[in-house]
Amino acid sequence: MEKDQASFAMNVSSYVKKESVCVFGTGNFGRSLGHRMFQCGYSVVFGSRNPEQSSLCHKEIEVLSHAEAAQRSDIIIIAIHRDHYKFLGKLAEELQGKILVDVSNNLKINQYPESNAEYLAELVPGAKVVKAFNTISAWALQSGTLDTSRQVFLCGDDKESKQRVMNISRTLGLTPLDHGSLVAAREIENYPLQLFPMWKFPLYLSGALFIFYFIYFSLRSIIYPYVNKNTDRTFVLALSVFNHSFSGMAVTLLALVYLPGLIAAILQLYRGTKYSRIPNWLDHWMLCRKQLGLIALAFAFLHVMYGLALPGRYSGKWYLANRVIEQIISNKTDPFLTSNVWNFDSALTLGILGFFLFILLGITSLPSVSNMVNWREFRFVQSKLGYLTLVLCTAHILVFGGRKFVKPPELIWYLPPTYVISLIIPFVVLVLKFILVMPCFDRSLKQIQQGKERNSLSKKVQLGNNNTEV
Repeated sequence: MEKDQASFAMNVSSYVKKESVCVFGTGNFGRSLGHRMFQCGYSVVFGSRNPEQSSLCHKEIEVLSHAEAAQRSDIIIIAIHRDHYKFLGKLAEELQGKILVDVSNNLKINQYPESNAEYLAELVPGAKVVKAFNTISAWALQSGTLDTSRQVFLCGDDKESKQRVMNISRTLGLTPLDHGSLVAAREIENYPLQLFPMWKFPLYLSGALFIFYFIYFSLRSIIYPYVNKNTDRTFVLALSVFNHSFSGMAVTLLALVYLPGLIAAILQLYRGTKYSRIPNWLDHWMLCRKQLGLIALAFAFLHVMYGLALPGRYSGKWYLANRVIEQIISNKTDPFLTSNVWNFDSALTLGILGFFLFILLGITSLPSVSNMVNWREFRFVQSKLGYLTLVLCTAHILVFGGRKFVKPPELIWYLPPTYVISLIIPFVVLVLKFILVMPCFDRSLKQIQQGKERNSLSKKVQLGNNNTEV
C-alpha cells in the first residue's frame, strides 16, 4: 500500500514538473505568480520586452523574448496591462492554438466597452483565452497567506483550456470557481474594484438602526425632560445614548442574522419544496449574514467598553456622593434588597456569558479557523451556539429591565424604554425558532430539505388511490 502511494506521488510530481508554463511580463504580479508555480513543480519561463535587463530571483527560471518564450509552452500567462496588448497581435502565429490566461484588472468598473479578456481574444483570434487569477494579490502569492483570497474566478469559451487552468489553480493551493463563458470576464474583472460589496447592506442597516436608537433614546432622556420639566440633560449624549444604542443594535443585528434562515424555512414549508427559488432580497440578506454578525459583535464590544466606563463618569460620581450625603444628614441608609442583587448579578452574568459566545462566533467565522473544522462542527457553532448566544443576550436585557417593562411611569410620551424596543426582533426570532423545532414542523422541514416534495407525494398518494379504485 505504501509503495503504491509513493509511486502515485512520484507520478503526480513528474507530471507537474513536465508541465511548462510561460509568463508574459516580469512585473510584481507576474514574478509572484511565476515563482509560485515554480515552487509547485512547474517549468516556468518568462517573456519580456527586454530579457537582458530583467532580473529574477531564481537562476533556473529563464527570461526570453516574447516570441521565444511562447514556443516553450502552450499555456501563457498574460501578466501585462491592457494598454500593452497590441504587440500580441504581431505574435498571432506563435500564439496560434495557445491558452492565453488573462490576469489583468482595470482602474475603474466598466472602464472599457468590452472586458480585457474579450479584447485579448479579438487581438489573437487563433488563441484560447481564459480569464483567471485577477482576484489574487501578489502579496498573497509571495507570502503564501491565501486565507483571505483563496478563490479563483475563471471563465472561457474552451472547456479543456479552463480545466487545465483550474488544475494549475488547485496545484497552487487555490479554489477555482468556473463562471462560464468568456462573456463573464467583465463581471470577474469588476470584483477587485468593488469596495466591500457584501458589506453595503449591513452597513446601511446598521446606520439606520443607530439613527433610530439615537433619536428614540434622545426623545425619552433629553427632549422630554426639557419640554416637561425644563431640565437640561444633554450631557447624556456623551456616554449613555451611545451605550444604550450599541446594546440595542448588537442584539437586534444578531437576531437579524438568523431571521432570514427562518423566513426561508417557512417558505419551504409553505411551498412544500426546496427547489423553488427564494426572493432576491432574501437571497442577498442570507449572503450578508456573516457581515451582519461581525458588525453585531463590534457593537457588543463597544457596549462592553462603554459599560466599563460608566462607574468613572462624572455624573455617576456626583449622584453617588450626593446620595451618601443625604443618608448622613437623614441618618438613614437604604435597605439591602436581595432581589435587587439577584437581578443585577444575574443580568451581569448573562451578559458576560453572551459576550463570550459572541466572541466565539466571531472567531469561528474567520477563514483561518473555519477551514480547520468540518461542516458539521461549523454548523453546530454558528447555529446551535448562535441561538444560545441570542437567548443569553436577550435574557441579559430582559433581566436588566426587570419589572420596568410594565410599570406605567416608564412610559414617556407613550414610548417604552429603549431596551423594550430592542427585544422585539429577538423575541420574534426566538418564537419562530421555537415553533419550527416542534416535531410536527421539524419533521416536515427535514423531509423537504432532504429533497422530498409535498406536491409530488400527494400526487403519488392520489395515483395510488385511483389505481386501487380501478
